Amino acid sequence: MADNPLQNVSFPSNGRTAHGYLALPESGSGPGVIVIQEWWGLTSHIADVTNRLAAEGFVALAPDLYGGATTHDADEAGRLMQELPVDRAATDLGGAVDFLLAREAVVGGKVGAVGFCMGGGFVLVLAAQQGDKIGAAVPFYGVLGEDYPSFANLSAPLLGHFGEEDDMAPPEAVEELAERIEAESGVRPDFRIYPSGHAFFNDENHLGTYDPEQALKAWSATRDFLRENLG
Repeated sequence: MADNPLQNVSFPSNGRTAHGYLALPESGSGPGVIVIQEWWGLTSHIADVTNRLAAEGFVALAPDLYGGATTHDADEAGRLMQELPVDRAATDLGGAVDFLLAREAVVGGKVGAVGFCMGGGFVLVLAAQQGDKIGAAVPFYGVLGEDYPSFANLSAPLLGHFGEEDDMAPPEAVEELAERIEAESGVRPDFRIYPSGHAFFNDENHLGTYDPEQALKAWSATRDFLRENLG
């Protein structure tokens, strides 16, 4: 297991110990939100997003799905993503949900989930797996290395952000996914398409697609959506 200096909490998950980065709001308490990493790992960008959510009043936790490993190389990131079993990652994320819900600092009986790229795909898996423990789910340009499981158990309202120039999650695939989610769960996702490419929210700009204007729009909508649905 690699050492990641951003890890600051541990929690039990499926008989083993998982790790992550936790940020608390200045007030000391608030609704809980899980932040799910991109294929790069638990990077400084994901920690920054977690801190930004804490600054907005949320208790935010970013689980480390790679056990400490991070990369800025796209080929290595793709390999790490492909080597991460979806079921194990989903189990780690379920442990993170329970960890948050058990904390005195977390207000309410549900948590939100926000994720990016691979993490956006896992947001949908988590919402389907955890059912009514998830009160709001926000995938940013979500992709998954395999087909999604059934969405029959999904009940959370969904807000999604996607780029119209994204070859990894093209608009036609996004619409097909929205239709499948609605057919299986009865929840109609609010999936929004932006005039941008993949990873337009990531200001570390590893892919050269960061779009500050569209990122701000997506962030503002996400913040308001979480506040509205998590209280």
